[in-house]
Amino acid sequence: MPWQLLAQRSGAVLRWFDVTNQGRLDLDKAAAEGLINERTKIISVTYVSNVLGTVNPISHIAALGHAVGATVVVDASQAVPQLAVDFAALGADLVAFTGHKMVGPTGIGVLWGRYELLAALPPFLGGGEMIEIVTMEGSTYAPPPHRFEAGTPPIAQAVGLAAAAQYLGAIGMDQISDHERDITAYALQGLRTLPGLTILGPDEAVDRGGAVSFTLAAPDGQPIHPHDVSHLLDSRGIAVRAGHHCARPLHERFGVQSSTRASFYLYTTHAEIDALIDGLDYTTSFFGGLR
Repeated sequence: MPWQLLAQRSGAVLRWFDVTNQGRLDLDKAAAEGLINERTKIISVTYVSNVLGTVNPISHIAALGHAVGATVVVDASQAVPQLAVDFAALGADLVAFTGHKMVGPTGIGVLWGRYELLAALPPFLGGGEMIEIVTMEGSTYAPPPHRFEAGTPPIAQAVGLAAAAQYLGAIGMDQISDHERDITAYALQGLRTLPGLTILGPDEAVDRGGAVSFTLAAPDGQPIHPHDVSHLLDSRGIAVRAGHHCARPLHERFGVQSSTRASFYLYTTHAEIDALIDGLDYTTSFFGGLR
């Protein structure tokens, strides 16, 4: 949506990466079609998909973008909580992530950027702290980061976000990544045993995060609506999300109306995965008239 709004204001043309049937970015198709070329100004890509769980090759994409002079913007909201991210080595120009995905408070996030790029950007909000000198005739602006932080900052949220970062750091991001990989592999193994269940995206825990979206069908082959799946799972104390997950075009690409998503993190246990598999088996049987 932000890029659509920008295109409406500026006249820019939006073009899109496709994905393979396995849920990976189709970089071969992008190269064949010249998706990234000398007219490309901005490349925006997610680090880890919130629907497919796919970990995208950011450094490779950034190199392709920089070769044509493009600015590379990365949404790392799903990556920062579960991967040890070296922002400087990543190769991107701007990286954003949110606090609530990393056990922090809502209403706050982080924008990391190359300083020279931030220094060249104009402010987008006006207020206290973002100015350098104010006169009746005009104003000059403070250097980054203050230039982009007009008014009273979200002080309580910032304190909470710092505490969350310290908490994750004390556990160790490598340990969190190892746990995420293990619990995701265990979940994928269990989900593959369920008749009528189709995983969207990679079905192996390789270059993959801990969000697993899927569709479910009854024994007679009729699709079970994700809202029905989530309702039955909720009745058994199992929390999932059902719908488009803010990614309707992606569901259209895979030819499904919507999906159910189970998300795993540092607190997820094997026993909880077992409960999810049992709950989905119960759901299939329920809609097959076997319960």
